[in-house]
Amino acid sequence: MPKRDYYEVLGVPRSANDDELKSAFRNLARQCHPDVSSDPDAEEKFKEINEAYAVLSDSEKRAAYDRFGHAGVNTQGMPDFSNIDLSDILEGLFGFGGFGGFGGMGGRRVRNAPRRGADLSSRVKLTFEEAAFGIEKEIQITRDEQCQTCNGSGAKPGTSPVTCPQCNGQGETRQVHQTLLGSMVQVVTCSRCNGTGEVIETPCDTCHGRGLERKTVKKLVNIPPGVSDGVQIRLAGEGQPGTHGGPHGNFYLEIEVEKHPFFRRAGDDILLDLDINIAQAVLGDEIRIPTLNGDVELRIPPGTQPGKIFRLRGRGIPHLRGSGTGDQLVTVSVQIPTRLNAEQRELFEQLAKTMDPDIKIQEQSFFDKLREVFGG
Repeated sequence: MPKRDYYEVLGVPRSANDDELKSAFRNLARQCHPDVSSDPDAEEKFKEINEAYAVLSDSEKRAAYDRFGHAGVNTQGMPDFSNIDLSDILEGLFGFGGFGGFGGMGGRRVRNAPRRGADLSSRVKLTFEEAAFGIEKEIQITRDEQCQTCNGSGAKPGTSPVTCPQCNGQGETRQVHQTLLGSMVQVVTCSRCNGTGEVIETPCDTCHGRGLERKTVKKLVNIPPGVSDGVQIRLAGEGQPGTHGGPHGNFYLEIEVEKHPFFRRAGDDILLDLDINIAQAVLGDEIRIPTLNGDVELRIPPGTQPGKIFRLRGRGIPHLRGSGTGDQLVTVSVQIPTRLNAEQRELFEQLAKTMDPDIKIQEQSFFDKLREVFGG
């Protein structure tokens, strides 16, 4: 991609003076520094801001840029400021003596601040009925827990972690670089202690210095009525342990519902397809059909047509949020016999003589005409 205009990057007019450039850079640096911004492109934006300011704050480079554009300045080899402590930049550039940092961070990044543990997840399989009525399930959670041998210190019993000799317990080291913007202090994690400020000379035999050991715990989970496939139940504080005194993460239990032999689900309604014979459709009948709460009587009125839907109110799934229950919808399909015995054939032939033999062409319905107009 072509480079953006440096004035556009800083958001200033081409007539901007040094103070305006400095103010624009300061504001953008606060917003886009990778240690402050959660934007995934923060590092690239910060490099772009620094490059623009490095050119425009230099009178000779700015003059060359104004005359020839990007071709007039050589920006190759410019320093990477993405890992530099932002408070040090502002203090060195703008004289913010005693400045407290952004958002209360202070002059140093807090590397050993409490951090929340990672979330964990698992799946549990339920029958159709269990999802509808709810159930208490025992699940297993495999996670890290404090090592019982060393009480979480990571050091072999009888020994203790010692202060890191490389960073003197700071967890970080600082390097000073001379750049176009002046002296810059780059803060990096201590390679010896990985930022903890301590090293373990004699690791615990159980956890090998982690301070944590892998364990599987059993939990009883109350699964409420009305859950559906893909619903997640959150178990607060049942995930991985936090670091430096931070809280545990959460555990998410994802529901997987098995298919039922004949029930289907649409929201909180239960769908059932029912086959009746031609005599039941013509003459009517009273039949017993299954529901989640047991068999019930269903009256088939005379002259029932194929596709007729009967609604059994309150025979569906309990609402997961709020009170009430869905319905059961029974769709009737009329079975046409493919084989007849002699007696049945005779009866149908007698019936046929009493029926109107003319074929009736069905007219298009209003919705059929609409589908034709719109190409459906």
